[in-house]
Amino acid sequence: MKRIGITGQYGFIGSYLFNRISLRKEEFALVPFKREYFENAGELANWVSQCDVIVHLAAMNRHPDPQVVHDTNVELTTKLLDALKATQAAPQVIFSSSTQEERENPYGQSKRQGRELLHEWAAEIHAPFTGMVIPNVFGPFGKPFYNSVVATFCHQLCNGEQPHIDNDGLLKLIYVDELADHIIAAIREEKNDPLWLLPHTTECYVSEILEKLESYRDLYLEEGIFPALPDQFSVQLFNTYRSFIDHASYFPYKLKQHADNRGVFVEMVKLQQGGQVSFSTTVPEITRGNHFHTRKIERFLVIKGKALIELRQYNTDKVLRFELDGSTPSYVDMPVWYTHNIKNVGEEELYTVFWINEFFDPQDPDTYFEVV
Repeated sequence: MKRIGITGQYGFIGSYLFNRISLRKEEFALVPFKREYFENAGELANWVSQCDVIVHLAAMNRHPDPQVVHDTNVELTTKLLDALKATQAAPQVIFSSSTQEERENPYGQSKRQGRELLHEWAAEIHAPFTGMVIPNVFGPFGKPFYNSVVATFCHQLCNGEQPHIDNDGLLKLIYVDELADHIIAAIREEKNDPLWLLPHTTECYVSEILEKLESYRDLYLEEGIFPALPDQFSVQLFNTYRSFIDHASYFPYKLKQHADNRGVFVEMVKLQQGGQVSFSTTVPEITRGNHFHTRKIERFLVIKGKALIELRQYNTDKVLRFELDGSTPSYVDMPVWYTHNIKNVGEEELYTVFWINEFFDPQDPDTYFEVV
């Protein structure tokens, strides 16, 4: 079993990669990293000595003074190198560089310099080294005004702000889940490539991204309609957008009831796409679920009885709780990477309608069991 350590474990890419690897307990063991290790040579050396693979992601992306970005990134790599040399460890090192290497700005220079330093060390001791040159990364839970323009736009549109485009450039993008797949594959095969140019999976102008995200705001956030998602990039972008919604205040979303002397009519799920609709009955005190998805889009809608829906983001502690009552039909949508359940907390049978954007595939279920 390979022991894997990730510098920058709590950053956007690092936390995502950590979570993905943690799902493969039969294959990998994680060696947790703390930011403070870079300030203590002994602790950093101890951590390095435990790792079969080190994924070096820790870096500064932005600062008012570009020279600070350069110096910080070189210093982080130098400290890691010092620890490797002090322990005489020879793990596989996977280094994250950027396509900004070619732009000759301080950030790009620092990434190229770090990649070359680690390659030189690995060549000397014949250790496998992977120098990834990564295109623009986007995905759920990114940091706005720091990680990507996609994160910034999502944050602004979910908080009543209107984004502004400074430069409508053509972006070459890779989804964070796709990047994690590449890294995991490189670990499995002990990839030895000092200049690995990762392929982008989407090309899109900034204005096109903003147009898509604005349509998600108008349809989904304001009207509760699932937009058409004709390709994988659209699903990825929509799931990224959804991750920036304040779930605690947005849900449960109450539906309009049309009542007359015949009874009540309620429009449950409005779609510009397909998927699968199901329903369940649940007896009192029984809980369903306790699992999460990494790509699926799902809605729970209570039409009869009383329910408690709980959500918790994977590898975090905060639990969101929503009480729903069929007398006022309402729904909660499940964000990606949030484990969720539904419990009948009433005295009568609970009726729940479920919609999910893809059919269940037992060969690729995208369902991971985790108690909320």
